[in-house]
Amino acid sequence: MASAVANRYASALVDVVMAAGSALKPDDAVAQLRAAAKMVVDSAELRNALMTPAIQTSRKRAVIGKLLDSTATSHLIRNFIWVIVDHRRIKILDEIREAFELLLDERMGFVRAEVTSAAPLDKQRSAGLESELSNLTGKRMRLRFAVDPELLGGVVARIGSTVYDGSLRGQLQELRKRLTQSAE
Repeated sequence: MASAVANRYASALVDVVMAAGSALKPDDAVAQLRAAAKMVVDSAELRNALMTPAIQTSRKRAVIGKLLDSTATSHLIRNFIWVIVDHRRIKILDEIREAFELLLDERMGFVRAEVTSAAPLDKQRSAGLESELSNLTGKRMRLRFAVDPELLGGVVARIGSTVYDGSLRGQLQELRKRLTQSAE
C-alpha cells in the first residue's frame, strides 16, 4: 500500500493526465513513468546521485533530463520527475508510480484482479477470464497474472478482498467439506 506522500504525488499527476485537453494519453503516461522508475531502480549510481544532498538540484535535473530525453519522455512526465527530484522524493518514485497506476485505473473505471494459475495462460484463456470476471463484477478489469505450480490446475482470482477459487485444490477442498458434512 502506498504512503500518503506517494498518493499525493500520484493523485496530482492523475489530475493533470486526466484533465480535459491533456496532451498525454493515460497509457502513455503509465509507460513513461514506468520507464523512468525502472531507470532509477535499475541504476544504483543514478539513484545515489539523485538522493545525495551534496549534489546541486540543477545538476540532478540536467542528468535526469538528458536520460529522459533519450527515451522520448514527454515534457509533463519529465517535469513531474523534476518535481520529485526537487522535493527529494526520488527514493519513493516506484511507490508513486504504483499509486499512480492504481489511481488512474480507478478514475478510468478499471478494477484490478490478481490471477494465479498453475501454468501460464495463453492470450485466448486470459481474454476469456477477463471477460468472465468483467461479467461477474459488472466492471472493466485489469488483470495481473502469476504462476503457482502448487495449484495443480485451474485459476484463483483475487479482486480486492474477494477470492474466486477455481483451482483444482479449491475444488478438492470443497468436495472434502461436502463429504464430511454429509457423513455427519
